Amino acid sequence: MRAVTNTERADDDPASPLAQHRVPQRRGVARSLDRQPRSRWLVGRSHDAGLDELGAGGDVTVAGMNEELTHRSEPSADAPGVISAAWQAALERCDAALVRQGAAEATRRAYASDLRQLARWASAAAIDPEQLDYRALRRYAAALSQRRAAPATVARKLAALRSCLAVLVADGAIAANPAELLAAPKRPQRLPRVLKPEEASALLDSIGSATPLERRDRALFELAYGCGLRAAELVALDLSSVDFDAEELRVLGKGNRTRVVPAGEPALAALRRYLERARPLLARERAGSTNGTGEALEPALLLSRSGRRLSTSDVRRRLRAWTRRLALAGGVSPHTLRHSFATHLLEGGADLRVIQELLGHASLSTTQLYTRVESARLRTAYRASHPRA
Repeated sequence: MRAVTNTERADDDPASPLAQHRVPQRRGVARSLDRQPRSRWLVGRSHDAGLDELGAGGDVTVAGMNEELTHRSEPSADAPGVISAAWQAALERCDAALVRQGAAEATRRAYASDLRQLARWASAAAIDPEQLDYRALRRYAAALSQRRAAPATVARKLAALRSCLAVLVADGAIAANPAELLAAPKRPQRLPRVLKPEEASALLDSIGSATPLERRDRALFELAYGCGLRAAELVALDLSSVDFDAEELRVLGKGNRTRVVPAGEPALAALRRYLERARPLLARERAGSTNGTGEALEPALLLSRSGRRLSTSDVRRRLRAWTRRLALAGGVSPHTLRHSFATHLLEGGADLRVIQELLGHASLSTTQLYTRVESARLRTAYRASHPRA
């Protein structure tokens, strides 16, 4: 096992300008100073010229759709109602398909919520799944817009609907998928919140080690920033997920996909201190959590005050408390640390494909978001420095 030096205060080492002392450095991690072509920043989306009106101005509703709604009595998109038997069977088919695909529980709940809303609307309008057509979907999208649903919310609901109807087509329950003709509303493109390297270091260094919970929090957020993990991935880590000899973690990501990510020395040092001095105390808080020999029965790596596995809400709440104490400007969430991890890697010259693998993105187009973050930083520096900017 590789010895970790200065484990009492691993964060005493001076930080590099890009906080690279926290980002794992390992042989075999390709690095390239060649940026991705700027023309590939924006990811192409499916587009139908005949459906521009659905996305105009980021609002699904246009004058023609409003006029159509005024000439017919439409149920509200969020009106309570009974779901018909036909729609109930359709929802069960869609959920079963998500289970077969290995979708996370949170994904299934989100899809079920969005699809139940459509099912209530369609049931109130006496529209069964096989009767759902393009015009009916336009009316539903307009009803969502009329209740001032955000474009991102409308796009998410339509994506869930498109996926469900595709399942019904594959099962032979309906003949065609009318949602394929429906364009998603245009969404405003917002860059993610990213901490500066010195802000990330200041946040992590502000977490003390006086109590078991502080030691746990230090390990928790060192892993979040040093490995770029999602909140759900952090709380899913087990004791067996850590390999100190190889300096890496085995992470269960979205879609039950497993990936191995390297861990930096500060994260491993904080984790070692937590395992030696904090976790045994937290595990004792849960009755029957040991078998009499001191061996923990709870497999979770990160434990709550009561000795149970942390939840994602616990992670968000603890991060809020530490950022409030540090008075960091803007909202800082666990995903902010993940965004910062990726952005600092890109600034340090890491190849975009490597960042994709470390983050567990299924598509490179998702990772290309960080090239826009880097571009925005460069434009800001250019305008502040060049006399002709």
